[in-house]
Amino acid sequence: MTNRIADQSPLKAARMAGFLYLIFMVTFASSTFVQSGPIVHGDAAATARNILAHVWLFRIGVISELFSAVFFLLAAWALYELLKPVNKALALLFVLFLLGGVAIECVNSLNHFASQLLLSDADYLKVFRPDQLQALSMFFLNLGYKGGTVAGLFYGIWLFPLGYLVYKSGFLPKILGILLIMDGFCLLACFFQVFLFPGYERMMYPLYPVMFIAEFGLTLWLLIKGVKHQPLDASA
Repeated sequence: MTNRIADQSPLKAARMAGFLYLIFMVTFASSTFVQSGPIVHGDAAATARNILAHVWLFRIGVISELFSAVFFLLAAWALYELLKPVNKALALLFVLFLLGGVAIECVNSLNHFASQLLLSDADYLKVFRPDQLQALSMFFLNLGYKGGTVAGLFYGIWLFPLGYLVYKSGFLPKILGILLIMDGFCLLACFFQVFLFPGYERMMYPLYPVMFIAEFGLTLWLLIKGVKHQPLDASA
């Protein structure tokens, strides 16, 4: 009976990690779609009109982003529980990197709130002209994009210890570990592109399928297949 419970524990951790990771991906994708929808690049007035026309939808997008960060952190905790028998120190390391990214993302969401508040027609904002408020709103949207890229730096680095542990685990496919490490390099490339080569976004397009396959592949495997067998004890 004890062995049966021990055999089920890693499977439960794997299923929980996959479930939480899937919720994170859905909430993050929906928040990205909703928040980027009103933006008309280079046209602050049109962007402001779009936000005002869909105020509640824009707010829901920001809230969805915050919830996605929470689910991401919970997924990392479940992965820690699953992979700490492989190497507890590295498992803790990827949680710490992810925690840094989540903290930055949550603080960065204030930029998206600010972009909408500047268009709220509050009395204290009447000292600014409408075109100035529109420009400031666009500024905070752009600042939010840059802040998300900074969070992406930590989201890229956490994939290196995670991918290594998946590769070395023996109870998850090695190819998933390789893909996660590749995903980490892709996110780092996106980070450097945004800050060093801002006019070359299209160079990153071929990297997106790798990033999606790596993380969605891990999610599906954990959710459907789980683990092959019980992980080794930490002392082994």
